[in-house]
Amino acid sequence: MNLSKIKGNTYYIDAATNSGIFVFKNKNCLIIDTGSNNTEARKVEQAIQENNLHPKYIINTHNHLDHCGGNHYFQKNYPGCLVYTSLREKLFMENQELQPSILSSSSPMKSIASSNKPINVDFILDYGINKINDEKFEIIPLKGHSIEQIGIITPEKVCFLGDSIFSEEILEKYSFPYLYNIDESINTLNRIKELDADYFVISHSSSILNREQIISLSDKNLENIKRYEKQILDLLDQPLTREDILENITILNDLSLNFYQYHLNFAGVSAFIAYLYSKDLINYSIEDGKLYYYKKSE
Repeated sequence: MNLSKIKGNTYYIDAATNSGIFVFKNKNCLIIDTGSNNTEARKVEQAIQENNLHPKYIINTHNHLDHCGGNHYFQKNYPGCLVYTSLREKLFMENQELQPSILSSSSPMKSIASSNKPINVDFILDYGINKINDEKFEIIPLKGHSIEQIGIITPEKVCFLGDSIFSEEILEKYSFPYLYNIDESINTLNRIKELDADYFVISHSSSILNREQIISLSDKNLENIKRYEKQILDLLDQPLTREDILENITILNDLSLNFYQYHLNFAGVSAFIAYLYSKDLINYSIEDGKLYYYKKSE
């Protein structure tokens, strides 16, 4: 992992989950997302130490473990390191059973629950300007992929977007990415196109994007959502259960599923069903203990 300069005091560390780094005048630094575990956190630490920096602050864009699982390492090894996130992401970070419980609709099995250790959060960030160590950071709402994901714009107008938008590589590899709320995801992708920033960092991407590139990528993400919306609606010309819908889109799009991915994609199907139902495009019926969805006639 390398510490790469984007602009001014804003850097990033390239990793499986990219970490943002903002360097303060006193050589303390802010980390945006810490990776999935202690191993990833040590790699981030090494890149920081090689540049004589001291981790003092952490902002987590959202509660998924690949973004905040490294917090434990920094909180343990750097006493006084302060953690920030949004109100509802704090709730999920400090109660690790909540996210896998959503996927399981019950107390989750071990194959879904990868951690039950709470990740403590010190401060809740408000939307708009927040001051950390006398520097101003703009916090923006990026709901959709998770319950209250946030983005961060540094003083140099570098914007860290977390998983609010997926790179072309991710869309090609996982064309059915996990979304918690489709309507919020659409709103967020349209908002991203209007953000006042010059550079954009996506968590799972090998490139830093400029404004023109982020607008193009936002449109590709919107088109991908629209494609799956249409595909599911077409499938619902005949009544199908949620399991039927997942089976069909898995086959039609050649999706790869293991036990965890099945539950992740099943939850994604549920998000599309909730979205289509809220738009009054589908209805349901219960027959012989099965819940079927079907497209409403025009």
